Amino acid sequence: MRILQAIPVLISRFLPFWIILLSLVAYFVPDAFIPIQGLTGVGLGTIFLLMGLSLSTEALFSIIKSPKYALLGVLFKWTIMVTVTIAIAYLFFRDNAELATGIILAGTVPSGTSANMYSFIAGGEVALSITMATMDTFISPILTPTLVQVFAGKLIPIAFWPLFINIISIVFIPLLTGLFIQWKWTKRAGRVKPYTAMLSQLALFIVVLSVISSAQYSLQVNLSILPIIFLAVFFQVTIPMFAGYSMSKWMKVPEENSRAILFHTGICNTALAATLAMEHVSSLAAVPAVANMVVNLTVGAIVANLFANKYKIEKLK
Repeated sequence: MRILQAIPVLISRFLPFWIILLSLVAYFVPDAFIPIQGLTGVGLGTIFLLMGLSLSTEALFSIIKSPKYALLGVLFKWTIMVTVTIAIAYLFFRDNAELATGIILAGTVPSGTSANMYSFIAGGEVALSITMATMDTFISPILTPTLVQVFAGKLIPIAFWPLFINIISIVFIPLLTGLFIQWKWTKRAGRVKPYTAMLSQLALFIVVLSVISSAQYSLQVNLSILPIIFLAVFFQVTIPMFAGYSMSKWMKVPEENSRAILFHTGICNTALAATLAMEHVSSLAAVPAVANMVVNLTVGAIVANLFANKYKIEKLK
């Protein structure tokens, strides 16, 4: 019984380790995961469905009544992250349209679900984090294909409507379904809520295995340029994190809200970006998104643990 209770803790606490381990396994034995390579969209849809099931209506209403911090975080996400992303895409991969498009996709998708988890670990305002993620999810079907077409379309042809419909089916519909289930069958949804975090992480594992194994050939062929890709996505993650947090503090945003904004600004749903890249561009374009996924999970864990262990909110008050 204790072992079963310890499993969710082990998954959450060592999530970056599991992500890296599964990425390596999927890379070296991709054929073992051929049966689940078509489940990337299903895994992502499951994560958004669980997000809808886990949203606290009370916390959401309190944020909606005073939405300034949520609006600020979303503004930072779609200005700071997008600006840094476009600059990095053109600076690092001006001569490689597919990689540049992959970088742009990785920075113009909604925030990653791990941002909510890391906000919790860091002592940030989780309700704010979830609210910002929800707002991101609702506006991304318009912003993501528009931004990709405007900036990446100059590099490689991108069709707006197929990308739009894909995001609607993977993100929008599952999230609304989760919210509807929670509203219609509140008690039953309440039984699932304690397990949504673990189930989301397991779904993320399926996505990682599917994405890495599908992109294995492109990763292997482009092994020599992986260091520059990882360097580029490291800047793509860390600069928006630092800028979002610094600007929040400069604007006198409370510490717990600033921490939530930090993760929201710097962590995008790069598993979604990799899926969209493979379906609408090429497997090579998915490589930057895959690299970003590994980097943002690792950096996010380091920052969250630093806040949790050395800079607790109680000590700052």
